[in-house]
Amino acid sequence: MPITGPEIIEVAEFLKDKSSPASLEACKKLAETLKQTSCVIIRDPRVSEEDNNRFLSMMEKYYDQSHEEKMKDVHPELSYQLGATPEFTEVPRDHKDVMEKLAPENTAHIPKGADPKWRYFWRIGERPNSTKFPELNAPPVIPTSFPNWVEVMDKWGTLMLSSVATVAEMVAVGLGLPGSTFVDMMKQGPHLLAPTGSDLGRFNHVDTVFAGFHYDLNFLTIHGKSRFPGLYIWLRDGHRVPVKVPDGCLLIQAGKQIEWLTGGDITAGYHEVVVAPETLAAVEKAKSEQRSLWRVSSTLFSHINSDKELRPLGNFENSETLKNYPPILAGHQVDEELKMINLNQQK
Repeated sequence: MPITGPEIIEVAEFLKDKSSPASLEACKKLAETLKQTSCVIIRDPRVSEEDNNRFLSMMEKYYDQSHEEKMKDVHPELSYQLGATPEFTEVPRDHKDVMEKLAPENTAHIPKGADPKWRYFWRIGERPNSTKFPELNAPPVIPTSFPNWVEVMDKWGTLMLSSVATVAEMVAVGLGLPGSTFVDMMKQGPHLLAPTGSDLGRFNHVDTVFAGFHYDLNFLTIHGKSRFPGLYIWLRDGHRVPVKVPDGCLLIQAGKQIEWLTGGDITAGYHEVVVAPETLAAVEKAKSEQRSLWRVSSTLFSHINSDKELRPLGNFENSETLKNYPPILAGHQVDEELKMINLNQQK
């Protein structure tokens, strides 16, 4: 179990020599771990805890603003895919069919309506010159009170995206695909730096659900370390595990797009964010140190280019996988998922 065990997959050797025996072994291990658990912890020498902390501190100040000030950055006409998403907007999909199969000790909290969390979406990487999905590739929304906003967001987001690209290349090699397979499909994708903000000053009762049981609709999700615990994931065998990301490390989770491209060989991982006793202990510590009580997630959603076709690739393509994962443009897949979670409200 890569989330609780001491083993961490290092990417430094792969960055130095992609063809070395150690690199190839790491690629196989990474791909196999994603198959078995839908998640993995990595250490990337390019990514520092200092940059993560600078990002978290700025986002705490952002979420500490008044409701009225944050609402200036809200754009429902863009399906909330840029700028802020207010609390009680995003509604988790109904996954009762999955939840009913979980053992009692691994059960999920049943979502009760929309999530009481804020989110901010900030595009990272190049935009396409032309696309069938302009809504997913619109210009950025920049808050007025943060002069260093673009610098901080772009630096942290670019570092996170570079880590995802390296993992995507390693996964492809580990699966027996050409190394560039996923990376090429990610170019000019609508990648999103997507920090959530959960107000532990207001919502601080055990079992409060900030993000209901769900999977991510994108390709691969990457998380830096948060200052408050509360993220729980389900491994492929159904075990519920609290996430404990070591300092200087990053958590990678499989999203729906990689499931599509591998015909279900790798599956999108389910997870939730809830208030646990450990969360409240961290809240008391933050209070004693006079720190912000906003739980900020250090999250980036990497995407396949909106105009690329999702379909099982290479050896993953057969009549059964094509039936379960029929060809679809990535942009259409995203649109359909956004409708299901109440974010795409276009007719």
